[in-house]
Formats: sequence, C-alpha cells, structure tokens
Amino acid sequence: MSGFWGNNIKYSIYGESHGNGIGILIDGLPAGLDLDLDEIHNEMDRRRPGKSSTATSRNEGDNFDILSGYFKNKTTGAPLCILIKNTNTISGDYAEVKNVMRPGHADFTGFVKYDGFNDYRGGGHFSGRITAPLVFAGAVAKQILKAKNIFITAHISSIGNIKDDDFNPLEIQEENIEILKAMEIPTLRQGVAEEMTEEILKCRNDKDSIGGSVECAILNVPVGLGEPFFDSVESVLAHLLFSIPAVKGVEFGTGFKLATMKGSEANDEYYYDGDVVKTYTNNNGGILGGITNGMPVIFKTAIKPTASISKDQRSINILTKEAATLEVRGRHDPCIVPRAVPVIEAVAAMAILELLYNK
Repeated sequence: MSGFWGNNIKYSIYGESHGNGIGILIDGLPAGLDLDLDEIHNEMDRRRPGKSSTATSRNEGDNFDILSGYFKNKTTGAPLCILIKNTNTISGDYAEVKNVMRPGHADFTGFVKYDGFNDYRGGGHFSGRITAPLVFAGAVAKQILKAKNIFITAHISSIGNIKDDDFNPLEIQEENIEILKAMEIPTLRQGVAEEMTEEILKCRNDKDSIGGSVECAILNVPVGLGEPFFDSVESVLAHLLFSIPAVKGVEFGTGFKLATMKGSEANDEYYYDGDVVKTYTNNNGGILGGITNGMPVIFKTAIKPTASISKDQRSINILTKEAATLEVRGRHDPCIVPRAVPVIEAVAAMAILELLYNK
C-alpha cells in the first residue's frame, strides 16, 4: 500500500478510520518556519465531523499532537510528524460489512487488493476520515504560500441540482476568502446555502445521500509554474484531487463546455495592464500548455454522494458467495461536499507549493 506523494516536500499519510489514530509525516519543510497553530486548528475545524446537522454525528475534535519537527514554535528541518487520535468510534456498527460489501464503497476492491486483511471498520484506510491529515498538511502549505502572497479559496458550486454562482474568473477579491472560510455552507449567492441545507437534510430524512461540486480558485500564482506534459499544473493538481475519497471529476476553467465552443470563443485574448500581461477571459483557468499564465487558477471538482446510506441495497456476501441485502448502519454524512471544501483547498496548496519548488 502506498501512502506517499511529493518530490520536493514529501508527504506520507497513515492510519485507519477506527484505528488508534491517523496522521501525516511531512519531509522537506525548511527549518525556521513560524507556524500559526491557531490557524491550523481553524482549518481542521472546518473539516471536522460532528458539528452540524448536515454532517455525520461522529464527533471528533481532530486535535493534533506534533510528534517531531517542531521546537520552540519553529520547524526544525526534521520531518514534521503529527498524530490525530480517534476518540469517538463505534466499530460494532461495521460487523455486517465484514462480509457484505457496501455498494459504492471500497469494501470489495479493498478486500481483493489486500487479500481480506484490510481494516473494514468505517472504511479503514479508504475512509474520508483520512482527509483530516491532508487538511493539516494543506494548512502548513497555505502559510508558506501566504508569505508569497498566494491565496486559495473555494465555495460549494452545487448540491444536487441546486447551483451557486461561479467565481469571477478574471478577478477574485481576497477579502472574500475569510468570509467563505467562516461559512458552514460556503456559497457566493445569498440564500442558496439555505436551499442546499434543506436538500441535504431531506436526503438524510429519506435515508439517502447526495453529491455536488466545489469550485476552487488560486490567486496571485506567478507566471511560469508547471511543465508541458507529465508535470503540468493540471496533472499535479488532478493527481492530488483524485486522491480525495469521493472525487469523481475535475475540470479546469470552462472545462467540458470548451468542447462546445469555437476557437474564437474559447481563446483567452491578451492585453497589457501596465507592464502586466492579462487576458480578457479566463476560459482556460489560468493554465496554458500546462503552465500558469498569471490569471487566477480556477477548477471545479465533482464529488459523488456518500456511499454509505441506510436504504436497503442489493449486494453480495463475499464469504458465502451469495446475494445479500444490506442496510448500512453507523454514522455517515448525508452529503460530504461541505466538509470536502477545506480538503480541496488543502491539496491545492500542497500542489502549488510543489510546483513552486520545481520552478
């Protein structure tokens, strides 16, 4: 099993949903970084479960212990390792799914891949719980980027068929970043958060779940990050984005709509703003030839409905090799999208930091 990513800064993620704890090891950070631990706690709190009616009732504080690499409020240059203890597990809820595979989940693929030795409780290492260490790593990366005047923000673009407005693709106000961070359902258009909340709660009452999408923007990215092919900005971002459980689609800029456009409509024409080169449109999401062009990097991520639902579903018993009916027990998000927003921001920060060090 591989839980490693990165060349300049290396990340190794570990743990299972119902194990003793989860965490991440970050190798390659420069010594002497003054980390704002309160800000990291704030980022962790945006993702943590158990604080909203639209999320799972599993209440984990997601407090972290720094085990190494941090001394007298500074990074030491040694690997930075953190542990987040699991404190609110009810593993008995998962006794049935040891043999009966949950539709839409990784029970079957994990069982086959690891010869039945995988920890199935709460999804084990496949669980969205493992995104908590990613948020920690992303919060560290955000602080390094902030010192370089690079900022990352995101909002919920859709829940089911309920849609928010899109970011202005040409200019995004930095002051809106803190406003969105403070919102439980971060949206741009007034009133749409309430509609989304109602839809999520309706699905919860129906013993069902619902998916959605998140739009993310990266501001003040310098021109010239990325490579034309295997390490293009899109490649690096997509690699990390598809590492987030439940992510099933990514589009940059205008995305799939570009397939319906003519070149005269899709091309982002240039102009000078003083000595700075800008474009009249941003259909390509701030990336051309795999390389940043100085405009905001904008992408959307599609997130599928939570696989664990309480409705009866057809499945199989892997032990008896017979058909089975499954009603999933336990505590699950009726919609994972709100808690995925800080995770998407986090991996975007990790990706941009890697690209900066590649330059």
